[in-house]
Formats: sequence, C-alpha cells, structure tokens
Amino acid sequence: MASVPVKERVRVSQNWRLGRCREGILLKWRCSQMPWMQLEGDALYISQANFILAYQFRPDGASLNRRPLGVFAGHDEDVCHFVLANSHIISAGGDGKIGVHKIHSTFTVKYSAHEQEVNCVDCRGGIIVSGSRDRTAKVWPLASGRLGQCLHTIQTEDRVWSIAISPVLSSFVTGTACCGHFSPLRIWDLNSGQLMTHLGSDFPPGAGVLDVMYESPSTLLSCGYDTYVRYWDLRASVRKCVMEWEEPHDSTLYCLQTDGNHLLATGSSYYGVVRLWDRRQRACLHPCVLPALHHQASLRCTVLRPPRPGLSEAVTGPPGLWAREASYSGTPPPGGCRDTSAPAVPVLLDLSPQCLGTVR
Repeated sequence: MASVPVKERVRVSQNWRLGRCREGILLKWRCSQMPWMQLEGDALYISQANFILAYQFRPDGASLNRRPLGVFAGHDEDVCHFVLANSHIISAGGDGKIGVHKIHSTFTVKYSAHEQEVNCVDCRGGIIVSGSRDRTAKVWPLASGRLGQCLHTIQTEDRVWSIAISPVLSSFVTGTACCGHFSPLRIWDLNSGQLMTHLGSDFPPGAGVLDVMYESPSTLLSCGYDTYVRYWDLRASVRKCVMEWEEPHDSTLYCLQTDGNHLLATGSSYYGVVRLWDRRQRACLHPCVLPALHHQASLRCTVLRPPRPGLSEAVTGPPGLWAREASYSGTPPPGGCRDTSAPAVPVLLDLSPQCLGTVR
C-alpha cells in the first residue's frame, strides 16, 4: 500500500467510486443454453447447451484461447449447473441426471438422480448434494465405487433452486421456490437428512432463493426473487438476517459472489446489470451495465477473479469480475422455470489499476 504513489491511489479511488472500468466480450454463441461458469486457476469453465467447455487464459490474463482446453459431455439436455471439486466436475442436467467428470482424464459417469431437471448441485468432502424441480433434495457419495447410490432423499415440498454444503460438512442449505412451504431457506443435517432449522420468517409467496453460499460454517448469503441480498449469522439468529441489501430497481437477483471480505457482486434479471456492493454500507457502489441483447437480458452467473501477482488488493479491489449474460424470450413467472432460449455472453469487467483509468 505504501509503495503505491498517492496520485495513483487517488486516481484508482475515483475511478472505483465512479464505476469506471474496461469491459470486453470474451466469447459469444448463438445456440440455446442454460448458462453457468466456474473459474479455476488459469482456466474458465463454461456450460454451453449440454456441454461444459474449459478455456485457457492467454498470458495477458484478459483474454481466452479460442480453442477449448477440454470438452466435457454426457447430458442429453442442457447443463443447468456445475461445480468443481476434488479434480472433478459435478454437473446437473435438465435430463434429471448428475454427471461426474474427471478434469484431467476422459473419465465420465452420469446417473439418473431425479425425476425432473436437476437445478443445482454442490460437492464438498466427497459428498454431493442435488436439488430438483421434482421437490426433492438428495445426498450422494462421490466415491467411484458408490456413484449413483443415494444416501438420503429429502422432501422439500417446493422446487429446489439452490443448494450449498457447509464448510465443516455437518449440514447443507436448500433455497426453494417458497410456493409450497413458508420458508425458502432450510438447513438439513448432512449425515441423517433431517431438518435442523429454517431461516427467516414472513417471506411472501414466490420469494424463491435462486442463489445461496456459505462464507463460514455459521454465516451465509442468499438472494432471489424478492430482490434482496441477505446475510445470515446462525450464531446471532436464525429468524432474522443480520444485514440485507435491496436491489434498487426491484429486479430479481439471480446470482451473487463475494471476495470473502467487503465486496459483493450480484446479477440482476433486467438490462444485464451487475451491481457491486460494499457490505459496510446499504447502497450499492455502482451498477455495471453489460452489453445486452435487449432490455430483458439477465445475469445468471458472476465470478470474482482473485488478485493477480504483484497487485495490491487493498488498493485495487478485485482485479476482475466475470459475468455471464443470458436473455429471456418472455417474462419469467414468479418461482417458475428459467428460460434458456437465447444466447449467453461471458463478459470481463477488468477493475485493475491499469484499466480503471479507462472510461467506457
């Protein structure tokens, strides 16, 4: 921090406050798909229809090689969601199946997991959890000799939109549509499959939780159809969140990401807007409007890129924000299906000091 000239710190601070950055479209397709992506080391993993593609970064760190580093297939319908864990890719498909792919080999296994599409999946410590439109959440082992053997089936009474395993592997949380059950956030015991508690109260019908993530064993973040990001601390209360941020334009929040410190990034349902939030204040720092096909373009996935070597995170904030854009062919019903009929665009917002002086 002390090695950065004062003038440079002031310039970066002003550009960060005003939301100035450099943006660029990395890849673009015209086929229908359910967009999702994950960043792992020097590779970006992106779903395209029923495939998952891995792209290598070029040395400049701001562009990708056009030829995929790897292609992971196996689903009969679109990939709805996937995670990277233990050198594996765990994918959830619209065909009701879960796919297990080894990143560094051709090993691929898929098995029938649910009666309808699998909307979400997570994996930690050799355990897979999945959630589906069929109103169930299930627990599976990752061990090669036990793939496809269901450990627990949980009746959620609602479509499961999001799911996450606790870092200590004792429980997992489901985010549901909030149509058949009064609480869209419930925590389940990972070993027994029994309900431990539900979070919050007085949720309106249809206030489904579209994304949820643990920050620590006792803290988690959620967002969804009711336009709020909520921060929960299980040590303080399970009935009331300790902090919440409201999307100012009343847009559904499809996804969220955090840098593990003060920064939050959310993807909105209209106009391709990524909002950056400082958790120490109520209002968002600045909205970043990405190149959109039309006014109903939505952000389905955001990824915060770690600091690059030699950059001071305290000065620059996050060096890069990746956002995945899709668009609707019609207005989605509350708590209803995600539309997958339009192309998706991965966009890089570079927030590093070298780029923060560039006005869009």
